[in-house]
Amino acid sequence: MPLITALLHTENDARRLGRTLQTLLPCDEIIVVDHDSHDTTWRIAREYGARVVAAERSRPLEHYLQLARHDWILSVEPRESLTESLEATLLEWKSLNAVETGVFAFSVLLREETPSGWFSNPTPQPRLVSREYDQRRGRLQSSHPSAPLLEGELLRFALP
Repeated sequence: MPLITALLHTENDARRLGRTLQTLLPCDEIIVVDHDSHDTTWRIAREYGARVVAAERSRPLEHYLQLARHDWILSVEPRESLTESLEATLLEWKSLNAVETGVFAFSVLLREETPSGWFSNPTPQPRLVSREYDQRRGRLQSSHPSAPLLEGELLRFALP
């Protein structure tokens, strides 16, 4: 069964982090990379069982992928949440016990809250990525046509 590590980068995200972490039930590990928060971000992350590490300014964001214990990494922002449909899809994907050969990334659709309502981005974003992706395909792109689309969406809430 493939296991998933959720990876989030935070900076003073205490007000929105709990909602995100509540939706990460399909993940077997949660890593929060904190960029100098001065609020209760660390405490909230730990309450949800996340491993919190301090970001190092000299390190590129890709460096933190190496902290993951599992082969699949789900990249999520602290103001995003998985829909119930995406949670169910990830749980079902994990139960398949095998990932199709040659697939190194899966994409999801993003719905974003705006002042005038919700906007659905029509371009899927690769968010569930094999740790081998970098080695085989190069750096992760903001969209990747060969990354199969997972059912469900990520919701991105407006900043307060």
